[in-house]
Amino acid sequence: MAVMILTRYNAGAQQMSADCWPSYRGDPRLTGVSNAVIRPPLKLLWTFKTGDGIKSSAVIWKGDIFIGCDDGCIYALSGKGLLKWKFKAGAGFEAPPLLLNGTLYAGSLEGVIYALNAGSGDLQWKYTTDGQVSGSCNWVQGPDKKHLRIIVGSYDFNLHCIDALTGKGIWQYSTGNYINGTPAVSGNLAITGGCDGFLHLVNTQTGQLAWKFNMLTYIPASAAISGNRAYAGNYDGTFFCVDLQTRKEVWKAEGGGPFIASPALYGGKVVSATQNKMLICFDALSGKVLWKFRSGGKIDASPVIAGDYIVMASGDGRICLLELETGKECWSYEIGSPLSGTPAVTGGLVVVGAGDGTVYAFGPVSLKK
Repeated sequence: MAVMILTRYNAGAQQMSADCWPSYRGDPRLTGVSNAVIRPPLKLLWTFKTGDGIKSSAVIWKGDIFIGCDDGCIYALSGKGLLKWKFKAGAGFEAPPLLLNGTLYAGSLEGVIYALNAGSGDLQWKYTTDGQVSGSCNWVQGPDKKHLRIIVGSYDFNLHCIDALTGKGIWQYSTGNYINGTPAVSGNLAITGGCDGFLHLVNTQTGQLAWKFNMLTYIPASAAISGNRAYAGNYDGTFFCVDLQTRKEVWKAEGGGPFIASPALYGGKVVSATQNKMLICFDALSGKVLWKFRSGGKIDASPVIAGDYIVMASGDGRICLLELETGKECWSYEIGSPLSGTPAVTGGLVVVGAGDGTVYAFGPVSLKK
């Protein structure tokens, strides 16, 4: 069973569990690891039709599912696929939402961050940036270790820090170009990349740059952190491992194709996906390629590791389970519409949105006694 031990940032912030997938990559370090144990085969439990295509990823909390849509709405669904509420904004949502302490935070293509009551969908506050928001919000604790802050990147070139309770801006850190991905957080540091081609390591308390690393070309996806190392790929197909203490490159692997997806980290393995239809597993210490799996379409969705398996969604419209150790495909389902959002994975549900505007929910096959 994959077990993720998270630092308790404050007494009120929920922790990831086997039945909770509160954020785009499961935890603030963006490791892409679920606490759930899943086994093939899975079966389709239900579908829900929205008003347009879905690029956003879902989050799951207390059995409910929350997902953004190109139709400008955030949908809240029950665990059985019934609509609980719908919030209509002025523009579409490609960024996955974040669920934190009963509040849903989501950024729109208009550059507005919305804070919604997760139970009712009521607006609590909104914060406006000067560019579209394509990456999910993340969170950190404030200096008093009680009040939480939201960290999010925008196409206005800035990383924004916002008071989670009030929506008041605290600081902005300016990069040299658009920020596409989600900032990864470890302690009082956030790592963000973007179209300026650098990984920026920013102090979350002050908004000041601690250090930046040259990734040679732009970074469409998010970095992931394990221990003192960060892992990220660039658009030219080079994947990097960087030591955050020595501030040096540990290894790099070239020729992978554009890394639009973010990596998943577990058990000494780094699993990432490329637009050249490859899912690649690296050895975390050396960068050696352990295996590759070829999909039928480009892979923009980030993989998720759950126990001994990887959940992968791809542009050919399939969702698959692969063995983490070997990359062997064990189960797949043909949705038939492109998948670009990351699957949300809990013990009872695997949820993904598709380009046809449908939310698909899968679950375990009941065994006959």
